[in-house]
Amino acid sequence: MEGVLIIVKNVKSKILFLFCFLLIGCTKTNKMIDLSNKSIDEIKEYAIKNELNLEIDYEFSDIEKDKIISQSIEVDSNINKNDNLKIIISKGIDYDTLYKENKVNELGNIPIMMYHGIVNKLDEDTPYTGGNVDKDGYHRTTESFIKDLEFYYSEGYRMIRLEDYVKGVIDVPLGKSPIVLTFDDGLENSIKVTGVDDNGIIIDPNCAVGILESFKKKYPDYNVTATFFVNGTLFRQPKYNEQILNWLVDNGYDIGNHSYNHADFTKISESKSEEEIGKLYNLLDKYIKDKYINIVALPFGSPYKKSHNNFKHIINSSYENVVYNTISTLQVGWEANYSPFSSNFDESFIKRIRAYDNNGTNFDITHNFNRLKNNKYISDGDKNKIVVPAGSEVNNKFNLEVIYY
Repeated sequence: MEGVLIIVKNVKSKILFLFCFLLIGCTKTNKMIDLSNKSIDEIKEYAIKNELNLEIDYEFSDIEKDKIISQSIEVDSNINKNDNLKIIISKGIDYDTLYKENKVNELGNIPIMMYHGIVNKLDEDTPYTGGNVDKDGYHRTTESFIKDLEFYYSEGYRMIRLEDYVKGVIDVPLGKSPIVLTFDDGLENSIKVTGVDDNGIIIDPNCAVGILESFKKKYPDYNVTATFFVNGTLFRQPKYNEQILNWLVDNGYDIGNHSYNHADFTKISESKSEEEIGKLYNLLDKYIKDKYINIVALPFGSPYKKSHNNFKHIINSSYENVVYNTISTLQVGWEANYSPFSSNFDESFIKRIRAYDNNGTNFDITHNFNRLKNNKYISDGDKNKIVVPAGSEVNNKFNLEVIYY
């Protein structure tokens, strides 16, 4: 009997142990998982498996379309049968609203700024209006040039390369506007070299490039760049000219053609016109072959019409058996130019704004930028799309996606 009793006791212990084990198993709770990387089908399957009441809603968001924005039960929280689980899924960006809020219009005008000399003076040290160093305002003080750059930035402009503008590559953030900077004549104060060290040329911080480089550091999102149009003297520093040219193209700037002798194309022959353009292209080939841009800034703005006999020799011809092809010319011009997506855009003859001060009149900086408030180019932030208000007429010569809103 004693042996039988022992067996019975052991059986009872096993039954009790099994009961406790099952009880613990039945009361064990599950933990909520992170659903942010799950597909909709996976979320539904998870809800069915855990007997949750699933509700799915959709909202516009800058989160990728069909991705989870939020889940109502926090990760690692206890979940029980019939708990309510609400999932918010992104519908993607509400582009129509986004474009309207930012007043996107990629048919607006774009300012191409024309500078010449940047003279290391204060505004008060000149006898002329504002920061003008000369009567006509072709040369600017360093003080005013710095003010100009601050003004463009504060007004929502971001720089793009001239060649990109001509080719319809407008890469600025949503709601911002493109601006192009150009400098004519290859003056020493465009990029003044004071010496050389182990890192290369030393650039005067008060010259145009020195100031532009300081803005690169101050505003990394400004995308600081400019195009410098040179004559046969390049930057008038024979000792450093080759180094200057290479430094510029290696550091995000462009070099263009301003004719070899700063010619007035209304006063020379067709053959002389070919020499003026071709000889300068050949000079640039010597130092930075395939690194400069085939764009000509017309000296004095001449010839003033495309119908002039010399114009075609600026665009396509040859000099000393070397063929050249110019993709664009720049006028001295007085106002902002058209969007590259406008039916009025003509890359072969582009207007520029003279960067000077005339008390807000006669198409000076203030006058032009006041006008631009009503018709400037405002970007959608995607260089591969053209976004315009409904009913707009787009010239899609660059074969980009066009969106009307």
